[in-house]
Formats: sequence, structure tokens, C-alpha cells
Amino acid sequence: MKKTSKASASTAAKRKASRRKTAPVALAPTRPTASQRDVATEARATIRRLKTRLAAAQARIADLEASADTDFLLGVLNRRGFERELRRSVAYIRRYHANGALFVLDVDRLKPINDAFGHAAGDAVLKAVVAALSRHVRSSDLIGRLGGDEFALLLWNLSETDARAKASALEETIDGLALTFGGRAITTGASIGVAILGPHADAGTALEQADCAMYLRKAQRRSS
Repeated sequence: MKKTSKASASTAAKRKASRRKTAPVALAPTRPTASQRDVATEARATIRRLKTRLAAAQARIADLEASADTDFLLGVLNRRGFERELRRSVAYIRRYHANGALFVLDVDRLKPINDAFGHAAGDAVLKAVVAALSRHVRSSDLIGRLGGDEFALLLWNLSETDARAKASALEETIDGLALTFGGRAITTGASIGVAILGPHADAGTALEQADCAMYLRKAQRRSS
């Protein structure tokens, strides 16, 4: 029994000594070398350059997207941009039970003006028309050029009575424009068709309705 006790004590002592030998040694923190600091500095500079290039690329993409939806001559939405905004607006109207009015406007006598004075005169007429429209609608309303001498407007929060009165007022405004080109007077006008946008509106259908109403209005103005 004594021999066994001595052997156990010897084994325990050896284990204790072994633990002392293998105890973890605290290492002092090492400082990065000059070479390592140079690599880190260059990495940070590279990241900054990449972020700058990414921001410039994103801004360029935004500019291209905006130009793709804008009429280059008049600075208003082109057909693509206007139809996209019309779809969004109709979705809002349907969801929140809002209302608005869609106008389709055709500039009268633009072809004879182009034939008599040249396309520069026609461009000047279009710019004057857009300027007049911009003065008489709110910043929340939309103006777009559908193509050639045809425009579309989206006006918010108008009853049918108010929308038709507004269309008539815009016609009078454009009819009254005093334009000259090369010292010669130019007369123009506009015919406007109206479609009311309500909770059950559809963008494509509303555009067709306003377009048909515009041609009816043009015929009325010619016969009057």
C-alpha cells in the first residue's frame, strides 16, 4: 500500500511539473513593419479611388437615365418618360383613391409654320408653348412631349368640371401667344382633349381617350 502511494505521489508531481513547463507565455504585441504600413496605406488609397470612381459612374448612369426620358429640345419628359410616370401616377390614384386629369394637346398649324419659316421657327413655337404650359401648371403636374407637335399633361386633384375649364384656359393662353420669327409674326394655337383619372383608371386607356378627345376638339375648332 505504501509503494502505491509513493508511485501516485510521484506521478502527480510529474504532471504538475509538466503543466508548469507548458503554461502559455504572454507575447508582447508586435508593431507593423514599415513595409506593412506602406501596404495598408496604399490599400486605403486604392479604396478611396475606387469609391470616387464608383460615385462618378453612378452619377453618369443617373444622367444617362434622365436623358433617355427627356426631350432633348424642350427639356420636358419624352413619350417614354411620360408614359412611365403616367403608369406610376395611375397606380397611386387607384390605390389611394385620388384623382387627376390627363390632357393631350396638339399644337395647331405647326407644319405650315415649318414649311413657311423653316424648322427653327417650328422649334421656337414649341419652346414658347412649353414655356406657357409651365407657367400655368403646378410643379407637381407633369408635362411631356409625345412626339412632333403633340404633348401630354397630367394635372392632379381636378374635378371633371375644373379639368375642362383648365383645358379651355390653356387653349386660350396658347392661342394668344405673340410670336415673331425673322421679323415676321407667327400665329399658332392648341387643341386639347381631356380624360379624367379616377380609382378605376388605366394608363393606356386614358391616353387613348384623351387622344380621341383631342382630335374631336381639333375638328370643332376648325369648323368654328
